[in-house]
Amino acid sequence: MIRALFMSLALAGPALSEDAPRIITLGGSVTEIAVALGAEDQLVARDTTSNFPTSIQALPDVGYIRALSPENILALDPTLIIAEGDAGPPEAVVVLKAAGIPFILVPEATDPGGVVAKIAAVADALDLPGEALAADVQAGLDAAAEKAAEVPAPKRVLFILSLQGSGVMAGGEGTEAEGIIRLAGGINAATGFQGYKPMTDEAVLAAQPDVILMMDREGDLSISDTDVLAQPALSQSPAAATGAIVRMDGMLLLGFGPRTPEAAQALHQALYGSGS
Repeated sequence: MIRALFMSLALAGPALSEDAPRIITLGGSVTEIAVALGAEDQLVARDTTSNFPTSIQALPDVGYIRALSPENILALDPTLIIAEGDAGPPEAVVVLKAAGIPFILVPEATDPGGVVAKIAAVADALDLPGEALAADVQAGLDAAAEKAAEVPAPKRVLFILSLQGSGVMAGGEGTEAEGIIRLAGGINAATGFQGYKPMTDEAVLAAQPDVILMMDREGDLSISDTDVLAQPALSQSPAAATGAIVRMDGMLLLGFGPRTPEAAQALHQALYGSGS
């Protein structure tokens, strides 16, 4: 239902009049929410992580959300800026807040409850009703949670953000990776640390992941099966023994926006099959 809503709103809107809102959204989930609420025709720019729906990619790209240039943003003469809570660097945020333009930081989300709060915050910033979208997403989250609770033997899942040299950068406790793994009915195999941090070979061996989860990336950021199996500790994991390596679109997987129920369903199916 959420995807159908996006598609129905994806057509380019009319040209903005001189007194129309000029909104810049920074953060993929914030942009997705704004579009789902019907505000796409008011958007004049977006950040690099905002890549869904595809129609949004026609807007100017002001850069990566954690490496923003205030000059690039302010040059577009926005009347409102809505950003995810991890926007940066801090000095850029200070400049944007001091520019005399409404600048709203939306709380980050790493769990289902945070998604609904994020929708409410964006709807409030846009002065649009968000109850219908929030209810629709909440229903999908509830369905995912019910399905996760029915899993008889949850699998241990290790989310790998990157391979740095011979080390593994993984998603630990309190991360979006842990949140989506749990919502899909899995157990985060990376414990004992917060955030995305390197794991020692000993920690990877102790984690014993049944499944290795990664973002589906291209180019220099891609991680092939060969790369995974070449890492000494990963090569000895149950996941490597069975070839259980799952890749998903990064924004879908970790965005914690309107498509999170879809992400949980897709990951659940990848972990347990369509019959689960």
